[in-house]
Amino acid sequence: MVQRADINSVLSDIRNLRSQMMQNQQNQQIEQNQGVRNRVDSPRGVQETRESTSFGDMLGSAVNNVNNLQQEASELRTAYDMGDPNVDITRVMIAAEKSSVSFEALTQVRNRVVRAYEDIMNMPI
Repeated sequence: MVQRADINSVLSDIRNLRSQMMQNQQNQQIEQNQGVRNRVDSPRGVQETRESTSFGDMLGSAVNNVNNLQQEASELRTAYDMGDPNVDITRVMIAAEKSSVSFEALTQVRNRVVRAYEDIMNMPI
């Protein structure tokens, strides 16, 4: 004969397992929240500020990145004009738009930096 498990004991086991899973999930969420709080609340050390790049370096990097995008777009455009079968019009247009958008963003950053500089220079002493 086949022994059948009592339905009440099976349901009880399922409920116990479910409650254990819920407790584990709650504990994991609490640990994650505490980890986030520790990262947000903890002060940054002096060494971290020393290792950060300067504004001039970041601006130079942005200019170089925009220049690289514009050169890539120009090379793709030239290759397409020359009839290179590996270059299609979609790649050319996407590269051109990337370079255009990045140039516009760099121009906006430059304008705001210049405006901030002018505001600072016009402040009374």
